[in-house]
Amino acid sequence: MNSEPRKQLLIIAHAPSENTQLLRDAAYRGACHPDLEFVDCVVKPPLEAGPEDVLACDALLLGTTENLGYMSGALKDFFDRCYYPVLDMKQGLPCALYIRAGHDGTGTQRAVETIIKGLRWRWVQAPLILRGDWQSEFANQVEELSMTMAFSIETGVV
Repeated sequence: MNSEPRKQLLIIAHAPSENTQLLRDAAYRGACHPDLEFVDCVVKPPLEAGPEDVLACDALLLGTTENLGYMSGALKDFFDRCYYPVLDMKQGLPCALYIRAGHDGTGTQRAVETIIKGLRWRWVQAPLILRGDWQSEFANQVEELSMTMAFSIETGVV
C-alpha cells in the first residue's frame, strides 16, 4: 500500500453555456490524466463552492466568462463569500485561471488578479485568455492547463 499523500485540485468553473461546459469538462479531463496517481479532482460551480472547498484543496483552477469586461457575477460571489474565511489559512495557494472572453479579457484578468493578490495566492502560470469566436482548440488549451496544474501538485513542483 502506497503511503503517498493524496492531493486535491479544486476546479471552480462558471459554465453557463455549452461551450463553457466543454471547457469545464476539459479541465476535469486534464486533472484526471491516467498517469496521475495521487491527485483527486473536485469540480464545482462558483455558486456551490465555499470556504470549506478552498481549505480542503492543494491547488485551485478558476474558470470564468468575461461579463461586461469583468469576471462572472458567480465567480465574484464565490470570492465575496470565501475571501475572509480563507485569507489567513491558504496564503501561497497555487492557482491558475482561464477566461472565456468574447472580447479581450483584460478587464476580467485584472479583476481576478487583484483578488488573488489580496488573498496572497500564487500564480502557477499567466492566465489563459480564450479570445474571440469559439475555437475547438480552446478545450485542448484548458485541458493542458489543468493537467499541468495536477502534475505540478502531484510532483510537488508548486
